[in-house]
Amino acid sequence: MQDTLTLSPPTRRRDAVLPLLAAGVTVVLWASAFVGIRAAGPDFSPGALALGRLVVAALVLGGLVLARREAWPARRDLARIAGCGLLWFGAYNVALNAAERRVDAGTAAMLVNVGPVLVALLAGAVLREGFPPRLLAGCGVAFGGAVVIGMATAGGGRADTVGASLCLLAAVCYAGGVVIQKTVLGRVSALQVTWLACTVTAVACLPFAPRLVREAAAAPPSATAWVVYLGVLPTAVAFTTWAYALARTSAGKQGATTYLVPAVTVVIAWLVLAETPPPLALLGGVLCLAGVAVTRSRWRPRGRPRGSRRGRPARA
Repeated sequence: MQDTLTLSPPTRRRDAVLPLLAAGVTVVLWASAFVGIRAAGPDFSPGALALGRLVVAALVLGGLVLARREAWPARRDLARIAGCGLLWFGAYNVALNAAERRVDAGTAAMLVNVGPVLVALLAGAVLREGFPPRLLAGCGVAFGGAVVIGMATAGGGRADTVGASLCLLAAVCYAGGVVIQKTVLGRVSALQVTWLACTVTAVACLPFAPRLVREAAAAPPSATAWVVYLGVLPTAVAFTTWAYALARTSAGKQGATTYLVPAVTVVIAWLVLAETPPPLALLGGVLCLAGVAVTRSRWRPRGRPRGSRRGRPARA
């Protein structure tokens, strides 16, 4: 007799597909953010740009949280959410915005993509997710693809020490933020985690408010529109779909999906900015896809029927 608590096949498929779709939305929107940052960067300084998109995201998500009337998180979770926001939503964005003023996009992509490797290592040690060989191998292949994309799209300039250091700082902040976020997602919804992280970080970035006001007054409408776009989609939507997916998989696997961002960025720049990617960048994109596929694959011992359980025969 079948266990009454066993999920039906459609439910299991839905539970498996929805996190993948959420991760896909995140990858596409984060990739588009690089185009938006490039478009708004000449008119908005790093701190002002970070504050602008955080304020927009906090307002959008705040309305949804109020409509859903979600319970307030416990005090220990509030502290962790604040730490996640300050590291990832704040320090990461400011450091990356500043770094892209000093180094070319290719170099920045290579250095920042150390982040998923750090996530896998931290998650294995701190969250006790272990160090699955396929995860580490997939991260290695995908990181190689990111390096190839970086080499192909680099503008030929040399990264200065400050710019390279800022990129590495951004990678460390990203990894720390993801690991902290993972610890609270079992108790707090993805929507509320994202809203609180945005709100706390926006408050911390308020010293940039006078500059944001001055720069917004002088900026063309198109640049301001890009700031709003960055706040609504790559921040409010993408960070929420990221948290939804992260709550349903390991931090190491979820972090590895961000290796798809450089490849998707190349495609978006091709379509939106008419920037034809070099053949080497396309090869790097293939490597990124292959690496992420390896991290998501499941090992099955040879000879074990699909759907069977260890120590039990497969159902007829």
